[in-house]
Amino acid sequence: MLPESAAPTPREKPQFPQLFSGMLALSIALVGSAYLAGNALRSLRSNDTLTVIGSATRPIRSDFVIWRSSVSSQQATLPLAYQELKRYNERVRTYFKSKNIPDDAISISAIETQPIPETNSSGVQTGKTIAYRLLQRFEIRSKDIDAITGIARSSTDLINEGIPFTSDPAEYLYTQLSQLRVDMISEATKDAKARGEAIVNVSGSRLGTIRKAETDVFQITARYSTEVSNSGSYNTTSIDKDIRAVVAITFAVE
Repeated sequence: MLPESAAPTPREKPQFPQLFSGMLALSIALVGSAYLAGNALRSLRSNDTLTVIGSATRPIRSDFVIWRSSVSSQQATLPLAYQELKRYNERVRTYFKSKNIPDDAISISAIETQPIPETNSSGVQTGKTIAYRLLQRFEIRSKDIDAITGIARSSTDLINEGIPFTSDPAEYLYTQLSQLRVDMISEATKDAKARGEAIVNVSGSRLGTIRKAETDVFQITARYSTEVSNSGSYNTTSIDKDIRAVVAITFAVE
């Protein structure tokens, strides 16, 4: 019997089985991934078409503005209301002239007349008219975006004078959309082609001719906005905008 000091010391268990089992699991995962990838590529080769979504976005700046405003008068009789509205009208036109707005840029509507009926304590109309409210609208159309924007903001000067002047938010438009839409569709189609080539190149296939092309509605939004609409959007409140075109292109795969 060996002395106690000579007894064999216990050894650590070999790590090989654990290492082997880990490598085996990794190998199975890689084989599975390769199998799925191979099936995907074979599926791509077996199809004769590939549909890809392409998009293009451009910044644009409005080149036309429409600014609407109005003045109103309410008096006990039509003549009194008309005379007061006439004074307001002349003051507003003088204001526009002082801001160098040309006459041919200003449209003035016909006077709108609204009788104000008398009502009793129960809220029922008595059939009598106690006053008349007259309204006249102004519309300014111009390519001078900055000038009209500044005038619209400073038009509160009229209100400070006691003129019942109402200013609507200016509308900012872009008038070159017809040609721009054509250019945007071309850019979006190129984007779709680049995406399609990136996909088929992995499978060893080649992108062929266009079989079908569909365009989505255009989205014209405020700069950097993510707001979209299924029926298309056209932002008129911002001077600086983004226009986005989206196309779905179906290519032959060879």
